[in-house]
Amino acid sequence: MRIGDVAHRSGVSARALRYYEEQGLLHSERTAAGQRVYSEAAVERVQLIQQFFSAGLPSRTIAQLLPCVDTGTSSPEVFALLADERARITESMAALADARDALDRMIEIAHFPTPEHCPALREPIVEPLLQR
Repeated sequence: MRIGDVAHRSGVSARALRYYEEQGLLHSERTAAGQRVYSEAAVERVQLIQQFFSAGLPSRTIAQLLPCVDTGTSSPEVFALLADERARITESMAALADARDALDRMIEIAHFPTPEHCPALREPIVEPLLQR
């Protein structure tokens, strides 16, 4: 199956497929003309890779997990890897929540400025002298 066929059937771009190959996640054969040829199983493999990406896993972690999928075996190290990735994602979520809360405070201040937050409100306004 050619790269365009795999891309169409799996719902990803040909560029993504080339990236997956660069990362060692997907394999193809080459024709004499250098074109990529994939097996039928490539579509299912790409869908699995997409599921891993949707779970927030980086390609380096996916590369470590795929041999377990291929052999149908696991190890304590794999479970530790997944737990570490979950902790990383949880940390990222907490950082994003903090950023959202800071932005909410900024929006509140923008709507209701006070002298504490807005230097322009601290300075007395000097009225121009009326011309006589």
